[in-house]
Amino acid sequence: MTGRVSERSVRASAPEYQGALGSLSVNASLPDVLEEGMRGAREAELSGDLHEAARCRLAVAEACRRLGRTGEADRAWKASYRAARAAGHEGAMAWALWSGGTLARQRGAFRLAYRLLHLAAEAGERGGDVVARGYSLAGLAETGRIQGDYASVARLHEQLLTEARRRGEARHTVWALEGIAQMYRNTGRFDEALALFEEAAETAERAEDRRGWAWALRGIADVLSARDGDVERALTLLSRGEEACREIRLRSALAYNHKMRGNVLYRAGRYGQARELYAQALDEFRGMDEPRGTALSRLGLVKTEARLGAAAARTAAELTALRTDLERIGLLHARALVDGAAAELGIDPLPEPTGSEPGTERRALPDTGAEALRAADPEALRSADPEGLRAVDPEAPRSADREELR
Repeated sequence: MTGRVSERSVRASAPEYQGALGSLSVNASLPDVLEEGMRGAREAELSGDLHEAARCRLAVAEACRRLGRTGEADRAWKASYRAARAAGHEGAMAWALWSGGTLARQRGAFRLAYRLLHLAAEAGERGGDVVARGYSLAGLAETGRIQGDYASVARLHEQLLTEARRRGEARHTVWALEGIAQMYRNTGRFDEALALFEEAAETAERAEDRRGWAWALRGIADVLSARDGDVERALTLLSRGEEACREIRLRSALAYNHKMRGNVLYRAGRYGQARELYAQALDEFRGMDEPRGTALSRLGLVKTEARLGAAAARTAAELTALRTDLERIGLLHARALVDGAAAELGIDPLPEPTGSEPGTERRALPDTGAEALRAADPEALRSADPEGLRAVDPEAPRSADREELR
């Protein structure tokens, strides 16, 4: 990995805060963003400024999403899109679709996430909004990475990192570094992962990006715990990250911080403490309707309960049910994750679901995702010019997409 983010970008920016909210910092407290966005949206709607209304509703959607208020976030991004469409502004439409796609991924609706993010990338290109297109392509890459299909998204992550550095976009540089680092960590390349997480933390700190910094500290703590067994340093880093999460009210990031603290304590054999952290994270994820975090916290909780004396039959039943839930969400590495836990606890092999055959592998990605990733072209970021207007209608989802959002 060569090169650093351009020194042209001294501080990270928050391009999702636009128009009257454009002066808001990337570190602005989310309740403050929500209040400003609501006030701005009301004023814009009263004055008939649809473009400004779309931009303010976008800020509302993102604040609600990060606060875990997913129902409100869903209504806000759709209101943003409707206003942008009425104004005939492709760039604003792209940002609304990006927000909707990001929310869909957070809620575990991966097929809908791919569809909306693909539409967002197209709208960003037509509208000449290079940043919206870049964020949308990054969203596609992150969706594939979270699903566990590294082969499909590794190159896109690298391309987006190169482009972020070329443009001097510190926040996107941090995102790309962390994504690549996470793939390295999950495939056992701990040294490379640590180097990239540390670079991400340095870049985020230099750019005053508290959100990116908190995520990077979580990654560093994970590697130090898994590779070196350095429990105290890992916990110290997580405490620092937690402070940043609380400062900005990053509810989802805070829950993942707590889950990682549980992981660190579990690896150290401190099972009682780990159980408390997993239970706390589980409550937090359930309160946000975030199925991936919920399932991963459940996995940690099952493992700690087993270490604390739960019956093997009960543990096997819970792991089997959890494997089914993880696969239903669309996490492609669910089988390896849960089967590995069963082997670690000495209760493998787990029974197969009724009607399935041992060794059956899940398709890499849904057709929607594979198509969206094939069409993702970071080179277009260098010359994203408008190509005319073409309306899209995200509020008429396919039946399968509608099911995923329930």
